[in-house]
Amino acid sequence: MQGHLSVWLVKHGLVHRSLGFDYQGIETLQIKPEDWHSIAVILYIYGYNYLCSQCAYDVAPGGLLASVYHLTRIKYGVDQPEEVCIKVFAPRSNPRIPSVFWVWKSADFQERESYDMLGISYENHPRLKRILLPESWIGWPLRKDYIAPNFYEIQDAH
Repeated sequence: MQGHLSVWLVKHGLVHRSLGFDYQGIETLQIKPEDWHSIAVILYIYGYNYLCSQCAYDVAPGGLLASVYHLTRIKYGVDQPEEVCIKVFAPRSNPRIPSVFWVWKSADFQERESYDMLGISYENHPRLKRILLPESWIGWPLRKDYIAPNFYEIQDAH
């Protein structure tokens, strides 16, 4: 079942895949990484002017990584804003997704956190570096195949 945004994207020849609706009735779309930046600009112009959140997750051990964007279309005089969820999947071997920092500035720290935890490289991000872990950290802790390094905790010293 396609939502109204999916129908609008098809009408304008924009490639995507409808993933249906979540439990709250929010339309979910899958966009290819190579199409994401241009579709993000189009969505912004269409009225999705607010990035509520961006997160990422590991789909399966050895599988794809997903970057998830929750967008809101806020219009004056409307009680309930429209929301959409965009999922961009990237291969684990070279996870590269265009950054939407230049479209929604609020993507800044959120994309950096996804990079820090999962190793997704957001192309054209102005400050893509670790935000939570030290720069010397090896690996991506939220990947399902991550093996924690041996480290010495102070609480174990006593």
